[in-house]
Amino acid sequence: MTPGGGAVSLASKVQDQGWAWMVLIATVLVQALTLGFPSCIGVFFKDLQYDFQASNSETSWFPSIMTAVLHAGGPLCSILVKRFGCRTTVMLGGLLSGVGMVASAFSKSVSQLYITAGFITGLGSCFSFQASITVLGYYFIRRQALANALASTGVSIGLTLWPLISQYLLDEMGWRNTFLIFGGVLLNCCVCGAVMRPIPVELPAPSLNSCHGESAEGRHLSNGKSVHQGEHLRQSRFTACLQTLQNYLAFDIFFKNKGYQIYTIGVTWMVMGFVLPLIYLVPYAIFNGVEERKAALLISIIGFINIFMRPMAGLLSGLNVFTGRRIYLFSLAVMLNGLSNLICAISAEYSILVLYCMVYSVSMSVIGALIFQVLMDVVDRDRFSSALGLFTILESITILIGPPLAGLLVDVTGHFSYVFYASSFFMVSAALFMGLSFCTMEAKNKLIETQKPPPEDSSRGKYTEVPTELGPDKNGPPAVIYITSI
Repeated sequence: MTPGGGAVSLASKVQDQGWAWMVLIATVLVQALTLGFPSCIGVFFKDLQYDFQASNSETSWFPSIMTAVLHAGGPLCSILVKRFGCRTTVMLGGLLSGVGMVASAFSKSVSQLYITAGFITGLGSCFSFQASITVLGYYFIRRQALANALASTGVSIGLTLWPLISQYLLDEMGWRNTFLIFGGVLLNCCVCGAVMRPIPVELPAPSLNSCHGESAEGRHLSNGKSVHQGEHLRQSRFTACLQTLQNYLAFDIFFKNKGYQIYTIGVTWMVMGFVLPLIYLVPYAIFNGVEERKAALLISIIGFINIFMRPMAGLLSGLNVFTGRRIYLFSLAVMLNGLSNLICAISAEYSILVLYCMVYSVSMSVIGALIFQVLMDVVDRDRFSSALGLFTILESITILIGPPLAGLLVDVTGHFSYVFYASSFFMVSAALFMGLSFCTMEAKNKLIETQKPPPEDSSRGKYTEVPTELGPDKNGPPAVIYITSI
């Protein structure tokens, strides 16, 4: 038996069957608890403003920080997964999320919410979510696409349930007690993490140690006594740190890969407006006289439609007709999403808002299903993790500043409708930028291909040896050699 053969055999028994489905259920719950959670913040918007005497801009920093940290913590989560494993990282994330929400229940100012519910809960949600997706890749091999599609429904379930539960608890016991209960609910990520036991497979050892570790060369040099050797050791550590940073943030791909550059800039600009409706839709409806429970139901409508539309969008994008063209389907969905915001801005009648939620949720489902699939199409698979790290960090910057800027717009104008006009502008301009840029890039590539000279004879363009005389033996070497062409 080969070394490690038993481990590989045991791994093959749990992959795509048996306990793998329990891990999938746990991942669905983790996504519902983490990614779906920020959708309920709009329910508490007015109460937080009243208790802390805060403006729209100040209050909107709280969900912005939570969502931004949820996306930007990916590289740190990857380091923890490599060091401690997925199970421990998911459980650590659940603990942080729960502690953050419990602490936020005792906040005395909106700035304290930025740290407790915003940073701590957001970072914990990031750890739980991204580590659960990582462990899913170990448990599913043949059915990985199906598993990812089913796992993504967790976000939709969270979008459906969180606003309804939040509005009920808010009416019954106020926002502080509700946040206290939310802390206990988010601790269930620890239970889900306990289900995700590691698979005993042998993984290749990393080529470089972490920034805090010491390379083999460094250990060898540490035995030396000269200052030059110590300097060499420090340089070795610095090089290891740079290499580690390069593994998680693909700046080289950003400057060399035109498609990745266009897509990253486009999505970074897009999310400036993409998150605004989920935060401001409920306050907008309440401001225009809609009952609070009916206003919270609007977000649940979006989530309920997402449960069915997101897997369908994933299956649709997998058809052969969209191979190599998913970026255009993605741009079309972004365009539809932006234009749908105009429906909401024109009228605040409840029937119109319900129609808006239906159109918005369809386009949102396609965006959610394709955003990472398109990224896989424009970068090499072996560099996807590092490309994703830079992608999510740049994305989190605009997620962070978008809602506060929209809140400032409401404070200045006094009308929530301008938020949806702004969202429409960001979405439509991003869709046009990505679609036209990729179309232009493909046209240039085709033009370059057509302008290439026709293929020449194998004897042209090379150094060619031609004999002028043959000796008695025709198979012998040539008597004279000269160059016919270069």
